[in-house]
Amino acid sequence: MYKHESLLKSNEAQQVVTVTKTSVSFAITSITICFIMLHFCPSQLRAQLGTTPNIKHIVVGRCYTYTTLVNPSLRYDCEEIWKQFEEAVISHSSCNVTVEDYFHMFNAMPQIWPCDNFLFWSKTRTLMHSYAAVFRHFWTLEDTLVGYMFNDLIWCGQEEDSGFDFSSCPEWSACRSHPVYSLWRQASQNFAEMACGNITILLNGSIVNAFNRKSMFGSVELDSLDPQRVNYVNIKVVTSLDGPHIESCSQGSIVDLIQIFQSRGFHWTCTDNDQTLMILQCIRNPQHSSCQTYANTLLNRNSLTSD
Repeated sequence: MYKHESLLKSNEAQQVVTVTKTSVSFAITSITICFIMLHFCPSQLRAQLGTTPNIKHIVVGRCYTYTTLVNPSLRYDCEEIWKQFEEAVISHSSCNVTVEDYFHMFNAMPQIWPCDNFLFWSKTRTLMHSYAAVFRHFWTLEDTLVGYMFNDLIWCGQEEDSGFDFSSCPEWSACRSHPVYSLWRQASQNFAEMACGNITILLNGSIVNAFNRKSMFGSVELDSLDPQRVNYVNIKVVTSLDGPHIESCSQGSIVDLIQIFQSRGFHWTCTDNDQTLMILQCIRNPQHSSCQTYANTLLNRNSLTSD
């Protein structure tokens, strides 16, 4: 997204340069409008973004990288996966690509993960990556082949012509069957259905509705978890160092989530003071007062233990 924004900024800057000296007021007005568009209307810009340029090279290249370096034990036909993906997208209008349209693509890339490795998250993406890097046995949707191949890409077909639309794709909210949403919905469902053993869920306690029924986790993954396959659901609620502390295991929407797990027969645990998550935040901001207090607490605890 940022590359597209930088291109827009570059074009707008060139337009301003061509303004004559006698049109200073017009130039100032143009700059002001550009500033407002870039900083206060991001949704309008997102709506104008088309399919990611060179998407075939990116997707196929990522597939080869994944099967060669990330998980060399896998054997997939990357060209066939691309073919099935392309047919699913360009054979339909930009707002009419359903989950079913991707079935052939997903059938070409089946994948199974060992139990106890599944990490789910909602509104905690940055911290999730750090957490997964520390506990390397954890796997998220982005670590699967489909997640690795299509992460952070945009795509859609054209209304009246075959091929990808590189000029403009609709927002997710504008379509019931958005091509990007439909793929991630099916990928999320598959990932959750595979989950087994002990699973972990990271939620953001600094926002209202840390558990949101409209999120991908709340609307797809949660309902796809099988209590016959999952031994324990370990919920970890993390709040920002600067707060606010809005939700916890005993407050807010997370209580609703726990009730859903209970009603479906899941065994669960919940914590809102996970030591590792606190340390990961303090690594990014070691001078924060909360980190200083936490460090002193750990030192005192170690001192008492050694004595």
